[in-house]
Amino acid sequence: MASSSSVPLPPSSEEEMTLKVKWAGKDYTVRVCGDDTVGELKRRICELTNVLPIRQKLLYPKLGSKLNDDTLLLSQLSLNSALKFTMIGTTEEDLIVDPVEAPEIIDDLELPQEEAIDIKDMEVNKHKLTRRINQFKVELLNPCREGKKLLVLDIDYTLFDHRSTAENPLQLMRPYLHEFLASVYSEYDIMIWSATSMKWINLKMGQLGVLDNPNYKITALLDHLAMITVQTPSRGVFDCKPLGLIWAKFPEFYNASNTIMFDDLRRNFVMNPQNGLTIRPFRKAHANRDSDQELVKLTQYLLAIAELDDLSKLNHHNWESFTDENAKRRRHR
Repeated sequence: MASSSSVPLPPSSEEEMTLKVKWAGKDYTVRVCGDDTVGELKRRICELTNVLPIRQKLLYPKLGSKLNDDTLLLSQLSLNSALKFTMIGTTEEDLIVDPVEAPEIIDDLELPQEEAIDIKDMEVNKHKLTRRINQFKVELLNPCREGKKLLVLDIDYTLFDHRSTAENPLQLMRPYLHEFLASVYSEYDIMIWSATSMKWINLKMGQLGVLDNPNYKITALLDHLAMITVQTPSRGVFDCKPLGLIWAKFPEFYNASNTIMFDDLRRNFVMNPQNGLTIRPFRKAHANRDSDQELVKLTQYLLAIAELDDLSKLNHHNWESFTDENAKRRRHR
């Protein structure tokens, strides 16, 4: 028998909710689950309105400041389908700026090993990944190539110093970027995955000449909408980049054995810890661009491991030692 009480019950973690959001005089329908966070709700709103989560302010009097906490689970709020939020925010069509106002993540300590192993196997995270696979469409810029491994690259502090200022974006590009991409393209398809918006990714990669370089091709671009939110006992709630999304979209080409991801934040590959390599962040470009050799060394590493059958069995933490040993072996042949 249905309850006669008008008080909404908290949703279970897997129960889907249909919420209404009013913005710019229009109503939008957003589907989320109880195990999603407020931040995830904003991501879904972004898909409909093109207002980035960082630019959204959600208003609903009864919930007050709770809607300011992006880490709060929706199951902790009293929500039902009759609820209608008001959203205030500006789209990128009206405001095109680099997302420098986003809080910078400085503390990126590695998760305890038992937590890192558990994250990918938790049912709640498997459900989130499945939903994201169903919701997100990967637009191919160039065809996947049979027999090639996959390299997934971050942008901010990996390929580009996004917080320094310069008259020309090329002054903030990581040294040897084009040489690096051209060299590894012989063995790897290349995808770029940034925790920012697709418009910003296209803008920056276009300015750096990455999208139309004659010496290599980018297979696809992924943005923040492809990420999921996970929760851990020691590190709380944060977003990450699940490679399982790419593998599910292109199972005939890519899988755990032939994929490697570069990111300056370990947390971004917690769903696939065996496939992630933590790159040294490229900051203070003006001071460091003459001495930064990271991409030169990583070129050697990627080409050395390209002949292996299973990249997931490697310990990418020791990539520099592997490269040094491989160079010694070649010299003594």
